[in-house]
Amino acid sequence: MSPSRIKDPRDSRTQHTDISLPDWWRLLPAAAHPYLLIARFDRPIGWWLLLLPGWWVIPLAAADPAAMGWLMALFLVGAVTMRAAGCVVNDLWDRRLDRQVERTAARPLAAGTVSMMQALVFLALLCLVGLAVLLQLPVTAVIAGIAALPLVVLYPLAKRVTWWPQAVLGLTFSWGVPLGWTAASAAIPPAELLFVYAGSVAWVFGYDTIYAVQDMADDRKVGVKSSALGLGRHLRAGVAAAYLLAVALLAAGLWVLAGPGFWVAGLAAMTVHLGWQVRNLDADDPAMALRLFKSNRDAGLLLTAGLVLDRLVA
Repeated sequence: MSPSRIKDPRDSRTQHTDISLPDWWRLLPAAAHPYLLIARFDRPIGWWLLLLPGWWVIPLAAADPAAMGWLMALFLVGAVTMRAAGCVVNDLWDRRLDRQVERTAARPLAAGTVSMMQALVFLALLCLVGLAVLLQLPVTAVIAGIAALPLVVLYPLAKRVTWWPQAVLGLTFSWGVPLGWTAASAAIPPAELLFVYAGSVAWVFGYDTIYAVQDMADDRKVGVKSSALGLGRHLRAGVAAAYLLAVALLAAGLWVLAGPGFWVAGLAAMTVHLGWQVRNLDADDPAMALRLFKSNRDAGLLLTAGLVLDRLVA
């Protein structure tokens, strides 16, 4: 099946899918479409969510606003690249399962529009770009970046052995916290940063549980585990607890590391946003779950804005 003929999920007559086709793709060669899809370049929300934890801590440790801006730009490139690489790894693991799940059946490896060898070559190229970005950072940050690789590989496996793979994803997507600190300071992170890291893990657990709502019916059929299934009728309470824990841990860590500042208003606004998500969460509405999941970019940017403003006026 050619990706150029994938049905647009905005068409209500089509099945529920996580693939969307931006209009600008028509300007690119058709041969590039499967690689854009396997890297999830049609869905920027993934690299936003990978990027934001790193953006939270760079303003705390950067020497000056110019260094902050440079590092935030590097992390943007790195997040886009390594999120794409992570998606390729995920699809290599899940290609057989993806064929059995409505939302993922049209993914290139599952649909056969990209071969295993093509995917591995593409993955190698993405890793080279990521390495080029990583080598712009201090040695401590390079070591921290390499240390995240086992987590990238383990997440797809976790879905097969535990009801809580979202916790593993949280550990992975929050790695920008220690990486951002080491990149900005060239030093080992202080113990207090563990609060920020743990808060980010709880945030990821909450929003990815919401994301997993889309697949609950298919996951039951094929034996894939998720926190959405594990929580069952306690889904909303579980997400609320994760978000409350995230806010509490972020507040504790940032207060020790930064003291009072504009970040307090940013975190308060983020808290209101997370509460709105919990209020609107419905286990029987996958479209709403996707909308709530994607809204976490805005939730994370609210905190980022406060932290950046603090650094600019310091």
